[in-house]
Amino acid sequence: MFGKKFKIFKLLGFEVHIDASWLILALLVVWSLARGYFPFRYPGLENATYWWMGVAGALGLFLSIVIHEFSHSLVARRRGLPMRGITLFIFGGVAEMSSEPPSAATEFRMAIAGPIVSVALGIVFYLIHSLLVSAGSSNAVTGIFSYLGFINIALAVFNMIPAFPLDGGRVLRAYLWSRRGDMRSATRTAANLGSGFGAVLIALGAVNVVFGNFIGGMWWFLIGLFLRGASESSYEQLEVRKALEGEPVSRFMTANLVTVPPSTWLPDLVEGYFYRYHHRMFPVVGDDGHLIGCVSTQDLKAVPREEWYRHTAGEIAESCSNSNTVTPETDAVEALGRMTRGGQSRLLVARDGQLLGVVTLKDLLNFLAIKLDLDSGGRRLSHIEHMVGARR
Repeated sequence: MFGKKFKIFKLLGFEVHIDASWLILALLVVWSLARGYFPFRYPGLENATYWWMGVAGALGLFLSIVIHEFSHSLVARRRGLPMRGITLFIFGGVAEMSSEPPSAATEFRMAIAGPIVSVALGIVFYLIHSLLVSAGSSNAVTGIFSYLGFINIALAVFNMIPAFPLDGGRVLRAYLWSRRGDMRSATRTAANLGSGFGAVLIALGAVNVVFGNFIGGMWWFLIGLFLRGASESSYEQLEVRKALEGEPVSRFMTANLVTVPPSTWLPDLVEGYFYRYHHRMFPVVGDDGHLIGCVSTQDLKAVPREEWYRHTAGEIAESCSNSNTVTPETDAVEALGRMTRGGQSRLLVARDGQLLGVVTLKDLLNFLAIKLDLDSGGRRLSHIEHMVGARR
């Protein structure tokens, strides 16, 4: 779902990131407000006024989304579900969970928290609007708070549509999960509804564009396109998690692997290892068999090419850490998550400073492809292979 993201701040123990795509959303929101919404609601103001109203409205929307996602995260943490943080992306935000909710009750409480907070925010903004109107403030000021009141209520209503992965879709999943006792079946039903609703929004957007409502039609079309893709990928991610869950890394690791002596000069590292074996990362192991760390193409690129002959693999090797090393008992889901978050295709498997093997994304995908093909008849196999295959 995410591309490149940047950390903007940390609050209450949660890191808040902004996806690069959110910059596109910010520009679209400002433009839509300054050229469409505010001129329609408050005609006769100067163009510069509409633009700063658009910027203020976008900042208020940003704050509202952060608070909405914080409510999900706080409820999750209270229920004992680990949260990696919050990421704002092109169509809103998401509270990043390390695992699926342990029960339907937890899922329901997490999902419903967001819309409740959005309704509360909407009421607060409308109250501020009323106070400002009574105090005789200008339309430019009161209009911003009126918009923020409206958009928070609208977001709450929209999010409660029973279309996964919207909050309403998660509430529906929680209900079906509690009735059927099967999370996968509940997710499949909610995701199918989400995909169908996304198709309706796409069609509605196209109709609006044809009849002249370009701005509104564009938003419906883009939201529908996103929702359709998100609902399908959310179910596929659940399939991946369920297929790998409980499988230890030791089942997939390769024990016989190529290692690099720490004394290897960088030109020899390139010619004798990267170009020969076509891996992006190699373990660096001393003469005593102790694992020193790993060296990757990224580590190599950090050294100017003209200085390669002055340095060895041991000098630039990255120390072992949770980002590049796992134990044989590590769950395959966790290993895949580390690869995804770090953009890596290989992880070292070690214990007590001794290298035991390496696990690769290709190993996990091969197992995943076979298991899903047998379990689901290949119905969703091609989508999942495309989703994770792009990271090879």
